[in-house]
Amino acid sequence: MYAQVVDDTVGKVIVSAHDLKLSGPKSERAAKVGEDIAKKALAASIKTVVFDRRSYKYHGRVKSLADEARKSGLEF
Repeated sequence: MYAQVVDDTVGKVIVSAHDLKLSGPKSERAAKVGEDIAKKALAASIKTVVFDRRSYKYHGRVKSLADEARKSGLEF
């Protein structure tokens, strides 16, 4: 699972996170990605983002990532 914070005005990725080196159940790895992306975004002085889940339904791993990012301080 990957997550990115992108500045759409210039088409540039500001921060990103992934679960390639994590282990455990998929939903727990997604939650860790959510926590990581929130920490990186907040360190880059980004507090508010728009959550674009593309064609993915808002449940399971996508929901775990978003919920953990919110808990970690990122505003959607």
